[in-house]
Amino acid sequence: MNPEKAHHTVTGGLKTFSKVWGSKALLKAIYTVEDPKLEREVFGLKFKNPVGLAAGFDKNAEYIEDMAKFGFGFIEIGTVTPKPQPGNDKPRMFRLVTDEALINRMGFNNQGADVAAGRLKYLKNRDGVIIGGNIGKNKITPNEEAINDYIYCFHALYDYVDYFVVNVSSPNTPGLRDLQEKEPLKHILNTLQDLNNKKEKAKPILLKIAPDLTESQLDDIVEIVLETKIAGVIATNTTISRDGLKSDPTLVAEMGGISGRPLTKRATEVIRYLSIKSNKAFPIVGVGGIHSAADAIEKLDAGASLIQLYTGFIYEGPGLIRDICKKLIKNN
Repeated sequence: MNPEKAHHTVTGGLKTFSKVWGSKALLKAIYTVEDPKLEREVFGLKFKNPVGLAAGFDKNAEYIEDMAKFGFGFIEIGTVTPKPQPGNDKPRMFRLVTDEALINRMGFNNQGADVAAGRLKYLKNRDGVIIGGNIGKNKITPNEEAINDYIYCFHALYDYVDYFVVNVSSPNTPGLRDLQEKEPLKHILNTLQDLNNKKEKAKPILLKIAPDLTESQLDDIVEIVLETKIAGVIATNTTISRDGLKSDPTLVAEMGGISGRPLTKRATEVIRYLSIKSNKAFPIVGVGGIHSAADAIEKLDAGASLIQLYTGFIYEGPGLIRDICKKLIKNN
């Protein structure tokens, strides 16, 4: 089945199954691991465990109650843009089964910030799960006006999410990664922080970065995070690199960002570099190629405070969260 169609079939089926009496309790009993040893306090928020669902899976805040039953400690919605947009033309997601990877060029397809906020407003049961809001700009918005899109999303979601993620690192919106350059990035983050600090209670703002940054660019990221005083970094987004892939060359040649197993090593390298370079001055959320409990431990040992799953969750199934949590308890 086409990967995007499969995603909607599975999530739709889960939604239907969740309406059956006792189904949520059953899923929770099978997959959820609860133990005080798993709890983490990071950027002022208390997480019941450090395993989160990365942005991209639940773009429109439709599946939070359902996904919470699989044992996630936090769920990041989005990427959300101010206006609804269809994203790039289909097909736009491809499985590289040999490499345990995905290529996607979704292009921030979502129903808009107001729709996501409306769903979060009437969310019945968070089940103790922290919710993050990953925000971006609309494709038609020129980079010089991008700040207005981030401001709009910040205000729309502020009352309903626990933390924010500024996404300037997706390779699938033309020109977006240019906003990772020092001056435009500082402008976005400083503006959001100014707005944040005027609120009665400021919320953590994180920056999601690409794995393809050079050491010099990572040095700039450390400097910017410390200067703007944002809460931390999510490392990393998908990669545009095609090094070492073994899948069908026709598939490998498809445009888009790669996630999954090929990202394991590079994401860990970025986490370790940021942790050492900053002298652990800010929390890092590790994401990229986590397909096993061992992969998760490696990210945490490299300096991550929390981790997120997406492609590994697709390939390995919901038992991956349970396995990671059990391993963390055993190692504690």
